[in-house]
Amino acid sequence: AVFQRYGAENANGRIYPEHILKREVMKYQKMIDERRALAELNHPAESVIDLSRVAINVVEVHWEGSTLVGKIEIITSPGFRKFGIISCQGDQTANLLLSGYKIGLSSRGLGNVKQRNGILYVDEDYELVCFDVVSDPSTKNAWICQDGEVPPQYLANESTKKKENNLFEKLNKFDNWLNG
Repeated sequence: AVFQRYGAENANGRIYPEHILKREVMKYQKMIDERRALAELNHPAESVIDLSRVAINVVEVHWEGSTLVGKIEIITSPGFRKFGIISCQGDQTANLLLSGYKIGLSSRGLGNVKQRNGILYVDEDYELVCFDVVSDPSTKNAWICQDGEVPPQYLANESTKKKENNLFEKLNKFDNWLNG
């Protein structure tokens, strides 16, 4: 999936400066390493991640130029895996993707913005909380890819394409397992 981008105005009219976003992604990497990079289905009103609404865990992020891309795991229940019963937000996320719906990711963070020349820039006090699953991401093309393909403009090399194609194979196996 595409997660975020620095140096480009998003749909919310904000620009994330490179040094701020890279700083926060470096901090976030510790959460990924500790399997604590949890996120919810939709942005909640509060900044604290509610474990009863968790849908995904981020398992990898890396930079492709100014674009942060990576992988997520969808946290599904045994009932969904065995019978297709939707009982949690991860089940709902998996069901949307398996049903062919286009959903994306959006960063949730805390901090101020400063306006310069009519443009809003995320300020130095910005803190990245997580990347939630959303219906309309503010970062352009921040979609969760169903077919294992990250949009070509964000691929750095053939090895990245191979990694993304492996994700497609895993999604197909998961779908076959659910429906098989």
